[in-house]
Amino acid sequence: MSYVGPDFDPPQPRRSRRRPLTVAVAALVPGALLGWLVYETVGGTGGGSKETAGAPASSSAPVSPTVSEPRTAGDDNDKQPSPTPHTTTSAPAASGPLRGKVIVIDPGHNLGNFKNAAAINRKVDIGTNSKECDTTGTATNSGYEEARFTLDVAHRMRTVLQRQGATVKLTQDGDRPYGPCVDERARIGNEAHADAVVSIHADGSAVGNRGFHVILPGSVHAGAADTRAIVAPSRELGERVAGTFVRVTGSAPSNYIGGRTGLVTRTDLGGLNLSTVPKVFIECGNMRDSKDAALLTSDAWRQKAAQGISEGIVSFLRG
Repeated sequence: MSYVGPDFDPPQPRRSRRRPLTVAVAALVPGALLGWLVYETVGGTGGGSKETAGAPASSSAPVSPTVSEPRTAGDDNDKQPSPTPHTTTSAPAASGPLRGKVIVIDPGHNLGNFKNAAAINRKVDIGTNSKECDTTGTATNSGYEEARFTLDVAHRMRTVLQRQGATVKLTQDGDRPYGPCVDERARIGNEAHADAVVSIHADGSAVGNRGFHVILPGSVHAGAADTRAIVAPSRELGERVAGTFVRVTGSAPSNYIGGRTGLVTRTDLGGLNLSTVPKVFIECGNMRDSKDAALLTSDAWRQKAAQGISEGIVSFLRG
């Protein structure tokens, strides 16, 4: 989710922003990590991050809930509503364990953002302060854009979740010139009365930084933002997504943020601050690292990523 210019060449030490959550992961992620370690030991090919295989998510390094590093406004890819603010909604399956549940998937950024700099650079209110409507997102060194990655994973997730009977809504489906802004992205989930919202991203950090992390909302009560009611359920959602993501993809939690728990809490993202329903972000890997990029650009791995995130949502909703 780091934001970069059209040349897709952001400074290497991009956004190591969000800070690790507290050791709440102990309930879920450790078990999944144990499975991941076994997987790596027997030579699994699921795309695990071998560089971080030596250390399971350590719950002994809690971090403050607020991350001061500027982690690109792209994290908050909620941008200004385009002239036609459509939100695509799926027809739920006739039956299934998630029948009656509403899930909103937020594909981070938009490929059209590059052509609409003025629109995405305008400031929007995120409760605690104002922030850019959205950013372009990052890209791999070969030019594979984050916005392309996020929409692909969102489509795969929609298919998986529809089969479970859920009604699935996307905040954007490549059907608008740019955006939506971060505040609108939050509003879409709120107005849908979503049972769960997940915002899909990929990071743009330095080479050698690998792995995924899930971003949880911190407690915010300022201006239009009040996350106090969603902090606990969002944390549970995030822990379950992190646990299933490890198990299904074979990838390890981030080796550069989150204390190897795979969880980070932030209070500077409009998409979380303005949410009134359980919501998390997931950075599926680092696009600027060649090893992670090889996974993110793999069709087979993206299917695993979609399955892993979806299973976490299902687990959360079924309790």
